[in-house]
Amino acid sequence: MRPEPDSRPAREPSPPTPSFAEAVRTFARIGLESFGGPAGQIAVMHRVLVDEKRWISEERFLHALGFCTFLPGPEAMQLCTYVGWLLHRTAGGLAAGLLFVLPGFVSILALSFLYALGTDVALVQGLFFGIKPAVLALVVEALVRIGRRALRHAVHVAIAVAAFLAIFALGVPFPWIVLAAGVVGAAGARALPAAFGGAPAEASAPRPGALASSLRALALWLPLWLAPVALLVALRGRGDLYAELAVFFSQTAVVTFGGAYAVLAYVAQRAVEGYGWLDAGQMLDGLGLAETTPGPLIQVVQFVGFLAAWRAPGTLSPALAALLASVLVTWVTYAPCFLWIFAGAPYVERLRASASLRGALAGILAAVVGVIANLAAWFGLHVLFREQREVALGALALELPRLGSADLAACAIALAAAVAALRFHVGVGRLLAGAAAAGIALRLAGAA
Repeated sequence: MRPEPDSRPAREPSPPTPSFAEAVRTFARIGLESFGGPAGQIAVMHRVLVDEKRWISEERFLHALGFCTFLPGPEAMQLCTYVGWLLHRTAGGLAAGLLFVLPGFVSILALSFLYALGTDVALVQGLFFGIKPAVLALVVEALVRIGRRALRHAVHVAIAVAAFLAIFALGVPFPWIVLAAGVVGAAGARALPAAFGGAPAEASAPRPGALASSLRALALWLPLWLAPVALLVALRGRGDLYAELAVFFSQTAVVTFGGAYAVLAYVAQRAVEGYGWLDAGQMLDGLGLAETTPGPLIQVVQFVGFLAAWRAPGTLSPALAALLASVLVTWVTYAPCFLWIFAGAPYVERLRASASLRGALAGILAAVVGVIANLAAWFGLHVLFREQREVALGALALELPRLGSADLAACAIALAAAVAALRFHVGVGRLLAGAAAAGIALRLAGAA
């Protein structure tokens, strides 16, 4: 008797695993092509890793992206690191993450030197005069885009409004806003599941050896991240510039939920008003540089550290001091990302199955909308108006513009950039190039 044919569907073949060298070449390519913020960077990764190379399935790619959205830090860089880890474990993750960051680091470093050496040149001044209002328009565009995704319920709107008032009018530090929103979201996952993530997904067991792998990652990466910080504080004192940079950006790395625009509100206000490392206009210039270079937008923190050390080099030359600060700030920003990925990757499924964790993330994302609104308001005050004034209303301390000090040329560029971004969806590169050209023309004509 002939056996009956097997009627079960054929099993989908496993995606091919590339050699380490091929993976390195591909991740280097991704790093060089990753412009346009996290959405554009994730699209590049999807095109290369899923569509072209077929190294990871669509389902697993989205699964990895879901995991990375739960983590503090730049989700695109962490997604790249996670895919590298899937392909070649720690070596693959390390190579993927470093190659994603390296092009942006080199680009920002070179542009920072040009910026520090050439800010008195009319051409450079005009370029950044045009970029600043365009960056403001990009922040508004990010506010609209993230708001559509995060504000799915009236409770989310209330959290966003509360976050905006807390940081804009009361000066509540960003980390406390993130913590409070996370607590509200975690509690809301049980009390109001429709607003905070719904019922938990079915959990699956972590892979064998997951605990040992996570503990090894923790034992390695926690000292690699924090030992330099502790050493700087111990040897140079808490008030030293490098110690301050290391401590501040290590703290920032833990609360960078919701993307770069959210944490940049905190960084901008603390770096400008708290530490005096740079002024508001320079902060906007740095954000413009980060928008036009590959890699994570959060790389603007490198520019902050660079200028802080350039302006106060101590016994070092400004160039060497700025270079060391750039390396230090970049390290304490991204070392935690490797820690989160290598320690958490074995538990991806169980993390995604937690209703409380999903609720906490929903609460944080809602608060992030309010924080980005504050960033837009703060940038708008300093880009569109030449003078500001402090107004006290009881316990509230508001910084408002002096209406007569409006910069009409900057307002015109900001309006045109906002229309281009929101109505016509012009790409970041083209938008910034057009705004820079307008700024140069106005500066050379004496109108700016």
